[in-house]
Amino acid sequence: MLVLLFKNFIRSRGTKIGLLFLFLICFISLLIGKQFQEKQAKNVQEAILYQKEHIAKNVNFHQDDLGLLLYYLKFSLVNKSFPVNSLAIGQRDVNPSIQTVTIRGLEGQKYDAELNNPNNLLLGNIDFSFVLIYLFPLLIIAFSYNLISEEKESGTWKIVVTQSQNTFLYILKLFYIRILSLTLLLTIVLAIAAFLLNIPLNISFLTFYGISVLYLLFWFAICFFLVSLQMNSNFNAVILLTTWLFLIIILPALINTYIVNKYPIPEALELTVKQRNAYHEKWDMDKQETLDKFYTHYPQFKNYLLPDKEFSWLWYYAMQQMGDDESAKESRDLESKLEQRNQSSQQITQFIPTLHAQMQLNEIARANLGNQLLFLKETKQFHEKLRLHFYPKIFDDEAVNKQKWDNFKVETFTDKSKINLKKTFLPLVVFNFILLFLGWLNFRRKNI
Repeated sequence: MLVLLFKNFIRSRGTKIGLLFLFLICFISLLIGKQFQEKQAKNVQEAILYQKEHIAKNVNFHQDDLGLLLYYLKFSLVNKSFPVNSLAIGQRDVNPSIQTVTIRGLEGQKYDAELNNPNNLLLGNIDFSFVLIYLFPLLIIAFSYNLISEEKESGTWKIVVTQSQNTFLYILKLFYIRILSLTLLLTIVLAIAAFLLNIPLNISFLTFYGISVLYLLFWFAICFFLVSLQMNSNFNAVILLTTWLFLIIILPALINTYIVNKYPIPEALELTVKQRNAYHEKWDMDKQETLDKFYTHYPQFKNYLLPDKEFSWLWYYAMQQMGDDESAKESRDLESKLEQRNQSSQQITQFIPTLHAQMQLNEIARANLGNQLLFLKETKQFHEKLRLHFYPKIFDDEAVNKQKWDNFKVETFTDKSKINLKKTFLPLVVFNFILLFLGWLNFRRKNI
């Protein structure tokens, strides 16, 4: 019986076209992921080469003044991209994966991003997570919306009932064939991805696969519940497509609007203005007043006194530091709002399977807002380390050629956040169970 049902399912021209079309889209998404992966790797290599050449060029040009040299020198920090990131690009196409900073004011540099075509950013990347979240459900709906209703409308359902000893088991077999077909397609695509994109078969990849399977089962569970109501095919199609539109398009837009309005970030503009004003106004202030504030921040540098001349690098870098210090409150407020947005999103999406799946895929790929916030914190520590290393050398007026410039390589930040399997899988498992149980109750009430 099962073999016959499978042959009948796969024999349909619509089934073949649907599966082939989805496979082609999946393959294209893998090529886009590979292109993204190569771009990231190329950017890192270019950053390494640029920093080496940039330091050598400026050291050769500014051999007599370490303070002036460090005004120009830039140092890079890379947010490591994992291979699985090629399957779920997430926010990596918006937020920079390489942060390049000087030892001057950090707040004016921290949120610099790469120049991108805004139209491309608006459209986004058709990565595999997009295909999984948006397109797989449409094929599931197309395969499942008329499982019983079509046979009732064609008059063959009575034959099925009389010839089948267990009608409910027959319906389960119909769903099983469709679940098996799409799960097999998913498995083949991810196997190709592992080979094509050099993704190791580690816990991240296996969790990614697990979430993908549960997400497919969620949409099959929705179809199972609707089929259990035993309405006509047109009603099923309209309701399922409306559900898809609501869960995929409308609800995410509503939640995004809610979060943006609940946690507005006017601090972003205030931070920029405050940092710039705090620095520029120091040119017209008493120099000793600026240095006193600098000594309060760095008491270890109190032994460096203001020289009796018009300009000194001690005073200049103290001004730069004050720009950061006086905008510190706005900076903390901005980070806090972004953290609140991230936490609120995670809490809300636990109750919305489509958004939960998307956020978990991005989290597994280290391409979510949480990863970006960690990277910004690491950038701050990286910048502080550079300052503490170079400040005493500048203030002591050390020679440029005495510095070990070859030691300054591009550094890498690795997000070591662990995957919480319970948080990742539980919401989808719960929703699947509820929908299947409700569907089973409906079939039971109708004596099927």
